[in-house]
Amino acid sequence: MSKLAFLIHFAATWYLVGLCWLVQRVQYPLMDRVGVEGYPAYEQAHVTRIGPVVAPMMLLELGTAMLLLAAGGDVFRRPAFLLSVGLLVAVWASTFLVQVPLHNALVDGFDAGAHGSLVRTNWVRTIGWSARGLLLTWIAYQMTEWTAP
Repeated sequence: MSKLAFLIHFAATWYLVGLCWLVQRVQYPLMDRVGVEGYPAYEQAHVTRIGPVVAPMMLLELGTAMLLLAAGGDVFRRPAFLLSVGLLVAVWASTFLVQVPLHNALVDGFDAGAHGSLVRTNWVRTIGWSARGLLLTWIAYQMTEWTAP
């Protein structure tokens, strides 16, 4: 059970790492090119469409992290995994305390300040998820026994 939960957790995290880099380097920076008139409809469409792409994986990642902490064994109580969970908490906090309110403000129309804050503050999630992915890769490496052919 722990092995399957870890593999699902690992996959969900790396999915979110890739998604966050795409949003950070492509989608968010291009939002200022939409135009003032069409921006509210664009932002509403973004919020509506991104939710089903990101929310299930965030919930899966969180759920498997909690499962591994509760029943995954000693390897999931070591500092590397605990640090990855701390980063997960930071990502969730940033999402719901910073990014969601900024998106809510942008639904009313383009605001250069809110947009700039969105791009800047999203680095917390981008770096947090990237660090989680690297930590989980390190954990997976440590859990794997390598033998020479």
